[in-house]
Amino acid sequence: MKYDSILDVIGDTPLVRIAPEVHGLNNIDLYAKLEMLNPFGSVKDRPAWNMARAELDRAVANGDTIVELSSGNTAKALAVVAAMHGLPFKSVTNRMKVPEIKDLLLLLGARIEELPGQTECLDPTDTEDPLTRMYRSLTEEGTGHLHTDQYFNPRNPEAHRVGTAPEIIKDLGGQAPDIFIACVGTSGSSSGVASVLREHDPNVSVVGLVSTKSDFVPGIRNIDEVNEVGLFNPAHYDTIEPVSAQQAIDGMLILNRRCGILGGPTAGAAYFGALRHLSALDAGLTERKTAVFIVCDRVESYMSYVRRLRPELLEQPARPNSVGTVTDAELAAVRAMDVAETRAWLDEARPLVVDLRGSFAYSALHIENSVNIVDELFDELVHGGLPFGAGSPVLLVCPVGEKSARYAALLTRMGHRDVRSLRGGLVAWRDAGAPLVRD
Repeated sequence: MKYDSILDVIGDTPLVRIAPEVHGLNNIDLYAKLEMLNPFGSVKDRPAWNMARAELDRAVANGDTIVELSSGNTAKALAVVAAMHGLPFKSVTNRMKVPEIKDLLLLLGARIEELPGQTECLDPTDTEDPLTRMYRSLTEEGTGHLHTDQYFNPRNPEAHRVGTAPEIIKDLGGQAPDIFIACVGTSGSSSGVASVLREHDPNVSVVGLVSTKSDFVPGIRNIDEVNEVGLFNPAHYDTIEPVSAQQAIDGMLILNRRCGILGGPTAGAAYFGALRHLSALDAGLTERKTAVFIVCDRVESYMSYVRRLRPELLEQPARPNSVGTVTDAELAAVRAMDVAETRAWLDEARPLVVDLRGSFAYSALHIENSVNIVDELFDELVHGGLPFGAGSPVLLVCPVGEKSARYAALLTRMGHRDVRSLRGGLVAWRDAGAPLVRD
């Protein structure tokens, strides 16, 4: 096949059957939609091009900068589109958490502007969030920007309505799958595909997958974050289920090693979540069903992520004192305090308060006299032993109180005698009207 432009290669990705001996389902045919085979490597190629091309002629004429609030695949695709058309591209984010993606963006000529923000997503209801202020400035007329606006732009899900979904129906012989499973980030792919599948067959069941609150899975929001995305509508899903980072890697390994599908952690989360959901249905079925999940992107960009969580997979020694080894029993034993109890303890014991959020979010708002040790750095510190004196009182703080509780459990296991966690995190502290300061 010949094409005039690499942009013409976007779409028409394969639908590949997962062998029954791999998934073990008796009454369900499972298929993977390989969006990783788009030319820039991900499911985001479709919306990136669909959002940009609508205003591209004007942007080229004006020499505008393409701007997106993205730290991942959308930014990567837009950086290529911008460079192809002689335009600058700027990625605005409050945290670039995958080093390989950051390096690739820089290689493509992108500018990366890291700003303070209270969550991984834009919160349009919070007028004080710096990302929200940036969003407002980008939407003002005459700013010299083409803001593709993936969290709110209807051309994001439209790309999947006109492309991904019809391709699935066509490849299944004109039938919609009985069950559709997709990870939820901006919710563009999951909602766009689901809407068309249900127009074709109202009985299609849609499963949305999010990350557990205490975990980071690239490209997936947790349930708190996803509710802040403008395109997200819970009515698009029959159920929304969490997947942990370790489960995502488990699913990724099956795809990589047993299926020859070199999908990344998001693909692994989709496969793991799909199999868990379908296994619960399989035994009770009296007629054969078909299910489809999306393989979002490729594994190569996530070696540092795998190395951090599962070093043994890369023939490196297992890391001691890993937060991923915390058991449910250890977690249940953590001293987690509500806001009122915490404030009383701060006055009484004067503990060291450690804020585990990103440095920009800490700069925006934090508890007075707290110190900022970003969770990735804190993770490195605890591998070397207790970072504080075993008898020194310590309060750990994170956005919603889950990550801090896990670290408190780990430090307790390591011999720290008085480490506690703020229940509900900085969100609960803020909502209770407790004082916060800025840098």
